[in-house]
Amino acid sequence: MKISNRILGIALISGLLMSCETESMPGDDMGINKNPNLAGTYMQEDQMGRPAINTVFVASGSKDAFNVTAPSNQNSFQPMFESTLLALNPGYTTNALGMDAPTFTGALATDVLNVSLDGPTTFYDGTNVLTGRRLADDVITVELLLIFGGPDFSENPDFSDDHVDSNDKEFLTSFPYLASPH
Repeated sequence: MKISNRILGIALISGLLMSCETESMPGDDMGINKNPNLAGTYMQEDQMGRPAINTVFVASGSKDAFNVTAPSNQNSFQPMFESTLLALNPGYTTNALGMDAPTFTGALATDVLNVSLDGPTTFYDGTNVLTGRRLADDVITVELLLIFGGPDFSENPDFSDDHVDSNDKEFLTSFPYLASPH
């Protein structure tokens, strides 16, 4: 989780730095230019809607292609995802969401982070699943449970937990919410 949180922090900071110039505008005490220069050519280089999905399920020779594929077309990678899932867990039948291998890998192949607009935002809270993500959500353990835990999360207990239960520092209660650096 520490690595995922650091990646999220770097992505947030990078996005802010790339989208804002830091010359102060009159009356703007934050020093953010509200009219950034967006001229130029931009290309998508990487994609990570759900942490570790690309890393685990996309073959190394296909990562560049996956990273530049629009989510609406990513289902073409579903057979690769299913093959990887069944190689990782040959006994896979369904997971706790009731998804068989084709259904589950089809959902994973569309690498976007869903967001609930009218319910709890969480990767998994015991009831709600994949409705967003809170910083403190144990994303990797949830993914391991869905891959290895079987229909009731009881199968393969040695593979169903990363044994990292929280961030090493408390998250902030206000923006930027990320834990302070060491």
